[in-house]
Amino acid sequence: MQSDKINLIGFNREELIEELVNKNIITEKEKYRVKQLWHWIYFQGISNFSEMTTFSSEFQNKLSKYYSIDRPLISNHQVSKDGTHKWLLKLSDNNLIEMVFIPEISRGTLCVSSQVGCTLNCKFCFTGTQRLVRNLTSEEVISQLLLARDQLGDWPTNKYRKISNIVFMGMGEPLYNYENAKTAVEIIGDKEGIQLSTKRITLSTSGIVPKILEWGKDVDTRLAISLHAPNDKIRDEIVPINKKYPLKELIQACQDYPRTRNSKRITFEYVMLKGVNDKISDARQLIKLIHGIPAKVNLIPFNPWPNSPYECSDRSQIKKFSDILNNAGYSSPIRKTRGQDIMAACGQLKSDSVKTKRSELKSR
Repeated sequence: MQSDKINLIGFNREELIEELVNKNIITEKEKYRVKQLWHWIYFQGISNFSEMTTFSSEFQNKLSKYYSIDRPLISNHQVSKDGTHKWLLKLSDNNLIEMVFIPEISRGTLCVSSQVGCTLNCKFCFTGTQRLVRNLTSEEVISQLLLARDQLGDWPTNKYRKISNIVFMGMGEPLYNYENAKTAVEIIGDKEGIQLSTKRITLSTSGIVPKILEWGKDVDTRLAISLHAPNDKIRDEIVPINKKYPLKELIQACQDYPRTRNSKRITFEYVMLKGVNDKISDARQLIKLIHGIPAKVNLIPFNPWPNSPYECSDRSQIKKFSDILNNAGYSSPIRKTRGQDIMAACGQLKSDSVKTKRSELKSR
């Protein structure tokens, strides 16, 4: 499936200009062509140079000789009884990733992956049972959105878009793929292309403390923290990265995160595990832990997967937990489980890609 052609998806404007000038596709005086090309790729969603009608056939042929704007191949597509879509995508090197679209009345959310596999090994997460193969390129991150919009008939860009929100909550830890995730967000937010406000993009991290503040300064997205525990003892067990970046450091990063000073709440994600982190005392300890941080807490009923070691907390216990947080002033919605029948719910994503060589871990 490898191609000698360079995929132009994922290049920013400056890189596009440099690439096309160096290949003698355009001259310095023809830089305006890049603006037109950008419009076709990211506003119109065109995936074939021959459909770019503002270009001459000669220019179309030049582009198609060296470049592509291909999407990943769809290896499998499932639709849940609740309308959730899950796609298994095959990348150019035959590795596999998953993405999920969750339609709602007032919005549509696309959950994208940032890595093939994951290094974090969170005990309640199915993706964590798959070893990291490699980071995704910026092209591969953006292509998930382009392909989803192709599939949903969501072109050209307009205010009635079906995909209104993006969450980096698929496979992988996005802050371990920092530069490619950042480039993807910047291109998605470009006002002459996809035009999706970065305030409608949420980056979810398990707590890579040194990168959290850097991200807050570099990129204007919303932040979600996969917290899942009110103390280090529980979090060490279910979120092993906590041993490297314990809660004291993580909470300090959240307190210092630039967006909190702009009255933007951080979202703390908290998966409800029966008998593990769902006691009333855990709820009260959680309130003390996040005190002073503008935040909401998303309570996520645990979604089972094959041979998973946990059970979901009882519904009544989740409600009690939520009531305590709400009474303390923290919005604490109980997330509605979506796509569980097709293994598309939170914590259920995994592909069959396996780690082979260390060299494959490098970003392209």
